[in-house]
Amino acid sequence: MGAASTVQPAKSCGPDTVATLALPLTGIAIRYPQGHVVPMHQHQHGHLIYASQGLLRVEAETGQWLVPPTSAVWLRPEVAHRLIVPVALQAHGLFIRKDICANLPTTDCVVQVSGLLRETITELTCVDYTTPLSRRTQLLSELLLEELNTPPALPFHLPWPQDAQIQNVCHQLMGDPSHQATAGDWASTLAIGEKTFHRRFVKSTGMTFGKWRQQLRLMSSLTQLMQGAPITLVALNSGYDSHSAYTTAFKKQFGQAPSEFILRQSVMQ
Repeated sequence: MGAASTVQPAKSCGPDTVATLALPLTGIAIRYPQGHVVPMHQHQHGHLIYASQGLLRVEAETGQWLVPPTSAVWLRPEVAHRLIVPVALQAHGLFIRKDICANLPTTDCVVQVSGLLRETITELTCVDYTTPLSRRTQLLSELLLEELNTPPALPFHLPWPQDAQIQNVCHQLMGDPSHQATAGDWASTLAIGEKTFHRRFVKSTGMTFGKWRQQLRLMSSLTQLMQGAPITLVALNSGYDSHSAYTTAFKKQFGQAPSEFILRQSVMQ
């Protein structure tokens, strides 16, 4: 993770201000440079972060979420999290009053942002919340809350284990997603049986070892794709034997081929 650089806020309406207002929601638009890190923090209210350009990684104690363009991450009130910017980011953040969040998703997740939701978010992050709200802003707020009521979660979440030994395995895989060690190899390293390793991994993450590692590889590959690396190189760097094997896994996970993902992101820039 790189050192923090100068941040250029487009509007100023931070969490401390939001907490003192009796508004249903407030918003802020902000640009983060590549490598920027926002240290661990939390909000008393719900937090929606939409990435209109670039890529955002959100880390919490329970896991991490990757937020590519056309998507947003929803975090419930009081969830401690850190923001990491692998690719320069234009973000739109909305802070939603805690009592209203009861009608919103009950788990932290990444959601697809439709055209309607995108325009609503953009409009709400341009409002001056220090002045009385117009009827239009109030209606836009109601529309956004309605749109967020039942959004389908996207497969951009990587759960994080609480088991210390399994954490160590996951840390090593995070450092090198292409690591080829098998579950049996890791079990040997931990001096436990392979069945025990599998059982503990599932209990700690909710996923099998193979599924978790594939999720890690595919999610980490998105950064390389958005930085312009050739697909074949991304495939090899991510632990796949070929372009076709990587493409098959990518399409199964994300519903589109890597080339389609790249094209869609270029259109969004």
